[in-house]
Amino acid sequence: MAKSSKQRARSWPYPRQAQFRKILERAATAWFRSHGHSKLTPGHILPSRGDWADNVILKEVSEYIDAERIRRQQDGGNFALHMSAHHGLNSQALAFNLLGPLVVRKDFEPLGNLLGSTGAAWPQGEISADFAVEDPEVLDEDSGQPTLVDFVIRAGGRTAVCVTVRLVEPEFRGCPIFETGDCDGRSPAGDFSLCYLHHIGRGYWKLLEKHGFLEAGIAGQRLCVLAAHYQFFRGMLFALEKDASFVLICDDRGPTFSVDGPQGRRGLMPLLEGFVPEKLRERIAVVTVTQLLESIESSGRHGDWTEDFRKKYALEIPE
Repeated sequence: MAKSSKQRARSWPYPRQAQFRKILERAATAWFRSHGHSKLTPGHILPSRGDWADNVILKEVSEYIDAERIRRQQDGGNFALHMSAHHGLNSQALAFNLLGPLVVRKDFEPLGNLLGSTGAAWPQGEISADFAVEDPEVLDEDSGQPTLVDFVIRAGGRTAVCVTVRLVEPEFRGCPIFETGDCDGRSPAGDFSLCYLHHIGRGYWKLLEKHGFLEAGIAGQRLCVLAAHYQFFRGMLFALEKDASFVLICDDRGPTFSVDGPQGRRGLMPLLEGFVPEKLRERIAVVTVTQLLESIESSGRHGDWTEDFRKKYALEIPE
């Protein structure tokens, strides 16, 4: 008797996003309740955006973020705190929890060792880092929210690594013009004037051409690659214009960005890397949350928070 589609679904060899999300929601709910929060919406979200600091494991990290927000405001800059930073599954909060302790303790060795093992270049010199970095001039973004880089590593003041952090997002996010119905999604690779964003002065297509993306395969696409993968290409171009590497930190328990299976690595990163000129692919690295956490744990310097991190994000605690 032939199997039903539901029976076949259970044998799919890759993880499913909904199942991954449920695991994290349950863990976030339990973590918040164990830390004194009983009023949650709907169970894994703190009551107010103003509660975001309670989504951060170490107080020294949330205090650092608060001080940095004030400093940038006084300097005429901006620290873009996510609207959902109080959400238990928020990726910026994940970045604060995983990378924040390295920043406040000036201990970048675990991250450097891990990136080195992937073949990615780790910069030489005095290392510093910042969260939520934006520079409107890089991509000619003179209005609206400019490209936001989750985490930037600098060496001697020079931007060396641009890090994007993702947790349960089902995508990199697509072009807002396409999403609002103001674009039919056809590729403007042969005629940039077809792109509204190019028309108003954004530098995306000029920079894609400059860095060789059109020859790498974008020019042959009928559909615009930015329509569905806008944030990936913005982040990649930002890194290239800064002469930096592009690093994605993601959770490989979910299927979206990078996951191994019987037919090899799947996900958006192996797909989108194919649109990057071959000579630039050495500037891309993907590391998982678990890999970075294990590198941090192996240092022996962060035992005061790593077990709590594992509980919060449903990662098995080693015996």
